[in-house]
Amino acid sequence: MAVFRIVNVGESVLREKAKPVSNITPNILKLLDNLADTLQDAKGLGLAAPQIGVSKRVAIVQMDSDELFELINPVILQSHGECLGMEGCLSMPGVQGEVVRSKFVRVRALDRTGAERVYEVEGLLARAFQHEIDHLEGVLFADKASRLEKTD
Repeated sequence: MAVFRIVNVGESVLREKAKPVSNITPNILKLLDNLADTLQDAKGLGLAAPQIGVSKRVAIVQMDSDELFELINPVILQSHGECLGMEGCLSMPGVQGEVVRSKFVRVRALDRTGAERVYEVEGLLARAFQHEIDHLEGVLFADKASRLEKTD
């Protein structure tokens, strides 16, 4: 499909609450494919539609070559445990920070066929789900970080 420019902090779309997807259209399927291409090119763990300038509640997460999770209108249903970990963000290059996240999350989302899926994930995968869902709420990891540091 296509690799898109990832928007950086300061662009208003990153601070907006993304709009829900009412129908899985060819444009939404194309958005999922473009997110996957852009994520692969950027070598990240996850990417939300607002990060490529699209205010839609769509995000993807992929750990290495593991399963690609396509999340449309994701909602965290349950979470428990706490862990402190370092995070970075493709929209904040050169910065990382310590963020407390839940160790486990249960997330409901639609997949590309419109089927409702429930994911129960933990550890780094749970951290990535929470990070991307935060993007859909207009929240950046730096908002939650106890400290930030430059990586460059």
